[in-house]
Amino acid sequence: MEQISIGSFELESGIVLPEVQLSFERAGKLFGPVILLCHALTGDARAVGSADAPGWWGGLVGPRKAVDTDRFQAITFNVLGGSDGSTGPASIDPRTQAPYRTSFPELTIRDMVNAQKKALQLLGIGRITAVIGGSLGGMQALEWGRLFPEVVDVVMPLAVTPSYSAYGVAFNHIGIEAIRNDPDYRNGFYAPGAVLRGFEIARMAGLVTYRSGELFHSRFGREEGEQGFDIQSYLDYQGKKLASRFDPNSYITLLKAMNTHDLGDKKLDVPIFSLLFTQDLLYPKEPMIDWLEGQPQADWTVIETVYGHDGFLVEFDKWGYLIGQKLEQVLADQAIPASR
Repeated sequence: MEQISIGSFELESGIVLPEVQLSFERAGKLFGPVILLCHALTGDARAVGSADAPGWWGGLVGPRKAVDTDRFQAITFNVLGGSDGSTGPASIDPRTQAPYRTSFPELTIRDMVNAQKKALQLLGIGRITAVIGGSLGGMQALEWGRLFPEVVDVVMPLAVTPSYSAYGVAFNHIGIEAIRNDPDYRNGFYAPGAVLRGFEIARMAGLVTYRSGELFHSRFGREEGEQGFDIQSYLDYQGKKLASRFDPNSYITLLKAMNTHDLGDKKLDVPIFSLLFTQDLLYPKEPMIDWLEGQPQADWTVIETVYGHDGFLVEFDKWGYLIGQKLEQVLADQAIPASR
């Protein structure tokens, strides 16, 4: 993991954050065509990872994989407002020398993308072959196409819609309220090491939307263990797991940013290649297809899966080759040699 300082940074709201830093991972062929990977809500910059500790897209990105790091340079930023080394609510505010906590301003997806653009400029990168991301990462990919079409060859939004649905906002509201109403949250000034049951419950509520009922039924059924139904134990485990590694104030910040996502009828002046996943409760395929049909340069594929929204994180053998084919097409259009 590396870090880069982008200096003071003005948000869409007009608020200026001083001394902003972004953590990032850079993997693959140095000076090769750049692939920008954008992470989802509780992701981080470790998209590729290592052989011993594969990243969250380690099955998609790597040597001789769909995004071939023998040929491409893959870069992933932890988003502004995140919880893994980038400036966010847990960071020290240089003006007060205390953590921002709830004084950290509200963000938009565009703020995250503008921060990434500034960081890439400082890294000497002016051209991006593809921006690829799912969920919150897909929102970022779309905003890259909206804000900077002149520097991106193709955007690949996965498991996302042009605007965030009322259903998604509803579950975000449940998560935020679960955290805020935990007495140990203490209005964002929770004690170090505090166990926030409200945060765990927020994570459980989210997990119910990430995968299909069909998958929950086939995996857990009505099996029971010493602690009750297996599905209950699974949700408890996942809630504790996230709460042990993620800052709850950052979680709230990112949920609110997701709620701002809305491209409306905006036409993007950049090629779009989108993957949509069946049984995705948060980002159903129908509104995305309707939007894509109105775009000047758009192609898409619907992936049949019981994993629902989480389809973009699994079953890479089912759809990863489509990403690889699209990248081959982009290279061919640029007349970049495909040999290693």
